[in-house]
Amino acid sequence: MPDVTVRGVRFHVQTIGPPAPGAPVVVFLHGLVLDNLSSFYYTIAGPVAEAGAHSVLYDLRGHGRSELTPDGHGADDAVADLFGILDALGHDRVHLVANSFGGVIALKAALDRPDRIAGLVLIEAYGPAEHDGWAEGLLNTLTASALGLEYDRLADQLLAAGWRKTGRQVAAADALVNRTTLLDDLARTEPVRPAELAAVRCPVLAVYGQHSDVAEAGRLLLRSVPGCTLHVMAGHAHTVLRDGTAELLEVMLPWLARHAGTRVPATAAGGAR
Repeated sequence: MPDVTVRGVRFHVQTIGPPAPGAPVVVFLHGLVLDNLSSFYYTIAGPVAEAGAHSVLYDLRGHGRSELTPDGHGADDAVADLFGILDALGHDRVHLVANSFGGVIALKAALDRPDRIAGLVLIEAYGPAEHDGWAEGLLNTLTASALGLEYDRLADQLLAAGWRKTGRQVAAADALVNRTTLLDDLARTEPVRPAELAAVRCPVLAVYGQHSDVAEAGRLLLRSVPGCTLHVMAGHAHTVLRDGTAELLEVMLPWLARHAGTRVPATAAGGAR
């Protein structure tokens, strides 16, 4: 579908499944820097659409094919972008499926506009925390990557070696972390604390890897959100979306059927409640 311009920024949007009357709308929110909507497009968005939902995917600002802006990369701007895109597409009440940093956006959206968020599927979500410093590990990783990209000129090396697609992706990541306020915006982003989590009124499915470095966020969601179901994927770390797709769908599709009214494939009749 055509790109959507919201708040003066052009966003790349993809949809799967025709928007049939009454079909639930499921919107996918990806993670930071090297991530984009393709991480959902090639994993779970298709099966969700086949189950009867209208799947909506878009690249966050500065990611994938969306416009790169010098600032506006914090969670609050991302929430405003999300609702602007939903307004432009004519979608009122939706379910959100969020991976990694996308979870921060999803939670804050559910708190800001509970009338518009019908449910959340949080996959390895950052954001829920009892104290400051929740993003320290993520910031340290991104800062180290920024320095490496800046001084090693990895994108130039890849392009010179003929790795054009990877070189372009690395160049885009370099521009995002070294030419925008992304790192400062992330450092200023407040965590979603227990008292706020207790105010989340929509049902929540939280999925985390057993060995994930953010697994405590899942346990905090279970303790604090009244309608939360937690599923821990044995043997997995942070990459459950990519490495545990089949199990994720076995849990997620029945949950969406229960809370969004989609169909349950016969192979996924169990899953989370």
